[in-house]
Amino acid sequence: MSHSLSRIIATELQVRDEQVEAAVRLLDEGNTVPFVARYRKEVTGGLDDTQLRQLESRLGYLRELEERRQTILKSIEEQGKLTIELARAIGGTLSKTELEDLYLPYKPKRRTRGQIAIEAGLEPLADSLWQDPSQQPEILAQRYVDSEKGVVDSKAALDGARYILMERFAEDASLLAKVRDYLWKNAHLVAKVVEGKEEAGAKFRDYFDHHEALATVPSHRALAMLRGRNEGVLQLSLNADPQFDEAPRESQGEQIITSHLNLRLNNAPADSWRKAVVGWTWRIKVLLHLETELMGVVRERAEEEAINVFARNLHDLLMAAPAGQRATMGLDPGLRTGVKVAVVDATGKLVATDTIYPHTGQAAKAATAVAALCAQHQVDLVAIGNGTASRETERFFLDVQKQFPHIQAQKVIVSEAGASVYSASELAALEFPGLDVSLRGAVSIARRLQDPLAELVKIEPKSIGVGQYQHDVTQSLLAKKLDAVVEDCVNAVGVDLNTASVALLTRVAGLSKVMAQNIVSWRDDNGRFQDRQQLLKVSRLGPKAFEQCAGFLRIGQGDNPLDASTVHPEAYPVVERIMKATHKTIKELMGNADVLRAIRAVDYTDDRFGLPTVNDILKELEKPGRDPRPEFKTAQFAEGIDTLNDLQPGMILEGAVTNVTNFGAFVDIGVHQDGLVHISSLSDKFIDDPHKVVKAGDIVKVKVMEVDIPRKRIALTMRLDEQPGENVNRKSGANSAPHEHNRSQQKIKPRGQTTLEPAGNSAMGDALAAAFGRKK
Repeated sequence: MSHSLSRIIATELQVRDEQVEAAVRLLDEGNTVPFVARYRKEVTGGLDDTQLRQLESRLGYLRELEERRQTILKSIEEQGKLTIELARAIGGTLSKTELEDLYLPYKPKRRTRGQIAIEAGLEPLADSLWQDPSQQPEILAQRYVDSEKGVVDSKAALDGARYILMERFAEDASLLAKVRDYLWKNAHLVAKVVEGKEEAGAKFRDYFDHHEALATVPSHRALAMLRGRNEGVLQLSLNADPQFDEAPRESQGEQIITSHLNLRLNNAPADSWRKAVVGWTWRIKVLLHLETELMGVVRERAEEEAINVFARNLHDLLMAAPAGQRATMGLDPGLRTGVKVAVVDATGKLVATDTIYPHTGQAAKAATAVAALCAQHQVDLVAIGNGTASRETERFFLDVQKQFPHIQAQKVIVSEAGASVYSASELAALEFPGLDVSLRGAVSIARRLQDPLAELVKIEPKSIGVGQYQHDVTQSLLAKKLDAVVEDCVNAVGVDLNTASVALLTRVAGLSKVMAQNIVSWRDDNGRFQDRQQLLKVSRLGPKAFEQCAGFLRIGQGDNPLDASTVHPEAYPVVERIMKATHKTIKELMGNADVLRAIRAVDYTDDRFGLPTVNDILKELEKPGRDPRPEFKTAQFAEGIDTLNDLQPGMILEGAVTNVTNFGAFVDIGVHQDGLVHISSLSDKFIDDPHKVVKAGDIVKVKVMEVDIPRKRIALTMRLDEQPGENVNRKSGANSAPHEHNRSQQKIKPRGQTTLEPAGNSAMGDALAAAFGRKK
């Protein structure tokens, strides 16, 4: 990589040039981001996985830019039009947009009206009138009339001259930059309903007559409007002059063009024609071109933000607390079709299935069946999916525990997002070839309680349902970002080499799907892996793949206790030196905080392993195999609060955060519809990003502010002193002091756990309208 590119990235990341150069070199050599972040800290100066992902993304952009730059330089040079000034401008830009602006006049294009006019010999007419307005346009144009060339009269000649100038001006890179800058800072995005679509497009009614500043339109509103346009409900346009109630006689855009061209308009004979040229250049060429481009920029920015929101939520979900190795029953609720039951043992192995019908008159039979399975398999946890009939199924299980007091299993409501996708997948068919598709969902629900990460990696990330308009963004960009999140989460936690599925192993740094499959095949043929070195016996897993993956794969109760830790095999000699110096065996050393904290890391550094690696080794030896995920907790839903109709303003409830967006957080309070805590109601302090206060999976206390049953919207607050009906100023997420209202708070006794959404025509209107129904 050139020094200039590394310097650009280093400046943007606020790190040193040599850190970037080292990281790029490692990535170009085929090293993965998790491996470089964890095991090459000395080389990169400690760049973490977030910085490395940003570096990787920016590097890709700049390399694409450089490749396009060379193509453009070659094209212009072949035309014989490359000047020193132009080459310098092309070489100096870091923007693909500016690069394309510079190339515009030289870009091969279809024959335009301006080119046809040039071929008809009208360029001298255009230049003469523009430079000398004292001439009479119609009289001068008569000289250029030539029916054989398609110029039938003076009007046709003047039109041709106008097209020549319009195209010339519209290809002026510096003019485009000025107008683009003005529009971005001042223009408004305008949405109007398409006539006759009011009823069919009712869900977009908040945008039927809507406008807001282009530069600050939030991601969720931009994507909502773009979706409305795609569905034929909304028309979108730019208002370049929002400061005027009606279209001005001369737009600011025309003034910018006039000023840029140093045009002086008086009362000369050709001035009205020249003014018309500027007006046409603005309306027909520049505005239309930049409107399309800036709409694209708004979409890109909205997509990027939506993808980042999805990525953060996915990260929080994947890194949610695992219940651990406990026998678990999964209940996939249903009414008429019955509740699907699956029991997995502590290792996640499927040991029993059934279908029961507690909601269609067979409750007693169903209760006996569930109690028998719980007793037979010593079930410790019961995972209940949060879809249709979730609360009814939860009440059924509570009744089972009343009838059979020896059933002490703890029930937990689990998100079933993506379970149906997994059930019908090729992966599920390979795992459970003889099992009915509907029962596979119950297995997934049980296992995702034991270990969310290990189970959710089997589902395409975008099907997990923690995103904001995930179906409206570029799917390739979404997939790339989410795949990186999954990879980083899997490698942060580590993987048990002897129990991991192919899906989980595929996400380990350095392993392909084929290698993952070969690991499982080797395990099936040879039994457990006893040490990490045995990986080199796996087909197609060579030294490079071993280097990348070995530190992230764990072997419990193996030949070498270090194989259960994050210490990389390449660094085992460092541990051996520590053992020798302390006269301790590895078993005596691991977990021995007193001995380890007395060790000076600097004494064990060498040419290969510096201070960061030795410090990491000492931390790992002190707490070997530590799981970075939090402790397992669940929300307790309120008794008797099962549907929207049960909610009353003022109720204080416990719930689980299911999704965090730019405008607030959705909280599951157990009524099959997530409620929205607007950003202004998340905290007593001003916050600009909800992710700073909550994350998916958090257990929170909320107060019900409003319930809009027809629109299935629930407004919640985490500011428990806030009172329903208050006219709170929520503009820009500001938190104003609440007014006092003598409305009694209803305290509810706790019960169990589930999901919700937003409220109607309230102070929350803007944010609530932006949210869309997650639960169908």
